[in-house]
Amino acid sequence: MDQGKELIRLALFGRPIKSSLSPFIHRMFADQFELNIEYELIETGPEDFADRLEAFRLDGGIGCNITLPLKRDAWRLAADETLQVSLAHAANTLVYHVSQGWFAHNTDGHGLVIDLTVNHHLNLKDQRILVLGAGGAVAGILGSLLADDPHEVVLVNRNQKRANDLAKRFSSMGRVSITDWKGLPNQGQFDLLINATSLGHHGEAPPLEPSAFAPGSVCYDLNYHKASQPLKERCEEIQQSYIDGLGMLVEQAARSFHIWTGKQPDTGVVIGACKQGVD
Repeated sequence: MDQGKELIRLALFGRPIKSSLSPFIHRMFADQFELNIEYELIETGPEDFADRLEAFRLDGGIGCNITLPLKRDAWRLAADETLQVSLAHAANTLVYHVSQGWFAHNTDGHGLVIDLTVNHHLNLKDQRILVLGAGGAVAGILGSLLADDPHEVVLVNRNQKRANDLAKRFSSMGRVSITDWKGLPNQGQFDLLINATSLGHHGEAPPLEPSAFAPGSVCYDLNYHKASQPLKERCEEIQQSYIDGLGMLVEQAARSFHIWTGKQPDTGVVIGACKQGVD
């Protein structure tokens, strides 16, 4: 890479982030176009996020990713936002415009749908989709799932108020219903199940039974690496097709990279490199 080229300063804000793959992914993207980037990890919490973001901007930062626990804070701090961010109440990508300040995007749903439909050749139209969870991760993906016109999306969550709030917020985009874990067996079978819970980070898998899966269905886990192992093992036990979220991670990063640079990277080689780093 030509170090004489203009430096593009990027960063990831969140906590904890020390093991993030984002710097590796974005450096691979930059190498495809011989761009000179610096992708920094800035570990911070809500209490000092605004100050750290402003310091990053004053030091030349033009774009950043946002992860837990700061996605709602990023939405609130931004001067303007996409419709996806407005519905999600959360942003994972900020880009700085001199004329207006920070503009907020949420690329999580885009990354998920691209991984499902392009990388794994799944059709979402007219499908029944079960989403496990109703937190910020679900808010970030629900709009993109509904945009592909599934028959129905069912949210299962212990906190029914949270699930109901999400269902109402996205109701204009498609059919969204809710249930709790006790009522899940009465919901019938699903063509796609998406795990958006944090159980894998605690070594646990959601309590899924084979009866929830329609013939030919797929279980997709937003988790990857160690956090994906419990659900992967459960799916192996019940002989259920399973996909982890590594492809989504790279695809949502590619969307962020395009927002910052105007360049569309080849994600396939990067997904392969990330998988090799795990094996």
